[in-house]
Amino acid sequence: MNDEMRSGCPIANTLDIVGDRWTLVVLRDLFTGKDKFSDFLTSPEGIATNVLSSRLQTMEANGLVEKTVYQRRPKRFAYKLTQKGHDLLPVLQSMCRWANAHVPGTWTPPDWFMSLKA
Repeated sequence: MNDEMRSGCPIANTLDIVGDRWTLVVLRDLFTGKDKFSDFLTSPEGIATNVLSSRLQTMEANGLVEKTVYQRRPKRFAYKLTQKGHDLLPVLQSMCRWANAHVPGTWTPPDWFMSLKA
């Protein structure tokens, strides 16, 4: 986690936490029930394993997810959203609405996802 803000702008600071290419996609997957490393790899965007490892570590450092061991040998982790991560749900839903209105060819999210509450 970066302890030094580049400005007081809330948009800039939010982007410093979730503004890379993958974090919001991993958050989407967590909201849709994925919780293991191998689960995230099945998403259609095709995240590389090294990038996924890095993003999960950064998300944990920023307090968006927490991990728990679900297998000891080899050690494997399950990830779940913290409240801080869960509070990003309305942002993801707004992005879906915006993309559906303005980006031709985007998928319409399922009603159950759009009706989830933060």
